Amino acid sequence: MATRGGLATAVVVVASLAAALGAPGDVDPWRPLWHFTPPAGWMNDPNGLAHFRGEYHLFYQYHPFGPDWGPMHWGHAVSPDLVRWRHLPIALAPSPGGPDAGGCFSGSAVDDGGVLSVVYTGHGERQVQCLATSPDGRVFTKHPGNPVLASPPEGFPPEHFRDPKVWRAEGHWWMVAGSKRDGRGAALLYESADLRRWSFKAVAAESDGTLGTMWECPDLFALGDRHVLVVSPEGLDRRKALAFVGRLDYGTGRFAIESRHVADHGFDFYAPQSFEDAGGRRVVIGWMDSWASKAWPTKAWGWAGAMTVPRLLRLSVDGTPLWAPVPEIETLRRDPASVPPGDFGPGLHVLDAVQGDSLDLEVEIDPGAASEVALLLRRSADGRQETRLKYDRASGTLAIDRERAGAGEGGVHEAPLALAAGETLRLRVLLDRSSVEVFAQDGRVVLTDRVYPDAASVGVALEAQGGRARLVGLRSWRLLRP
Repeated sequence: MATRGGLATAVVVVASLAAALGAPGDVDPWRPLWHFTPPAGWMNDPNGLAHFRGEYHLFYQYHPFGPDWGPMHWGHAVSPDLVRWRHLPIALAPSPGGPDAGGCFSGSAVDDGGVLSVVYTGHGERQVQCLATSPDGRVFTKHPGNPVLASPPEGFPPEHFRDPKVWRAEGHWWMVAGSKRDGRGAALLYESADLRRWSFKAVAAESDGTLGTMWECPDLFALGDRHVLVVSPEGLDRRKALAFVGRLDYGTGRFAIESRHVADHGFDFYAPQSFEDAGGRRVVIGWMDSWASKAWPTKAWGWAGAMTVPRLLRLSVDGTPLWAPVPEIETLRRDPASVPPGDFGPGLHVLDAVQGDSLDLEVEIDPGAASEVALLLRRSADGRQETRLKYDRASGTLAIDRERAGAGEGGVHEAPLALAAGETLRLRVLLDRSSVEVFAQDGRVVLTDRVYPDAASVGVALEAQGGRARLVGLRSWRLLRP
């Protein structure tokens, strides 16, 4: 059957019109200016990321009837450049009596000979994998033989079998799906000739008992001379997404892990999905919120959930993942400003030349004799409200401290970062009303947090404790609504 989402489509069209007229972003102090957000309702995992017929496609888990999680639909948007998104009608909605009656859960998209084909999880008493296709990338027809994969291998629970990621290699289609057994997360590998008949190949990788009890949203892809497996584990602190670097043997179906990495050390990053664009870049988008959150201030405005800035992923020579915002975001830069080099601290140094709730900052600091240096963001005039990005020399950590960040939850979320002797702290920081994304040391360390300050809290400052530090350089730009 072809699906336009019925009533859900009407909801998203009306909401999209309101967004286009500017009402939500102009009144709501926390709706991002340039991060992708739903026009209304609830959004979580990115799905079906693809470059098809000259457009970038972003699908996402969507409940259009309210700002809380509910029966999952696939929202849909397209962009010419990963920055300027246009909402489209809902791509998939649950079919009463069908294998996805309880929801169209996460999945992925591929170009199958000029047909945009999505493989997704149908949710009910058990979880199954389904197929839908669209020649034009707009209207999708569900495969009449759904589900195309009805159960996991023996020993894996059918109620925990989801989030298929599909790609083509070695002349075949491959799928990795998330599952668990004996309390350990696992990534299951399948093979197909036509996206409709799948055969189980192997357990590509699984937890050793310390890496989560269920691996959601697995993503497995080649990058340079290696492969990368990204999973979002349940059963870990804050469900941090993990990136394993290693090598996939298509013959055996086994993925050999060489190194482990946290994809993002912040509180609000989950279920990232990647794709390769027409230029051969590996582009990653994550859900910029957290299942662990107990406070969603934006629900008062009728929406919840946002996506991260699209990120480019590459590997360093030693196999360390390096993350960077796509350069297309720089087309939104306006009003450049800079702060001259100089010493600061001990104490506070307010940067009068830099203010805003939507900024792109490039900062380099030599900690010098200071025990801690901090970049204070979204600071109120009286200093009572701020989001604190701090580097602690003794602990060798970089952290986002949102204890005084405004509404929502507090907490300090840190990443290990030990600077070598003489090494400076290099930061790229993106602010967008209710979000902070930090890329440190050329993307070796990333932290993402949602914050909900007052609209008037737009100040920026530096602070040093225990001694003097030196600002090597600071450049800033305002980022405008696309």
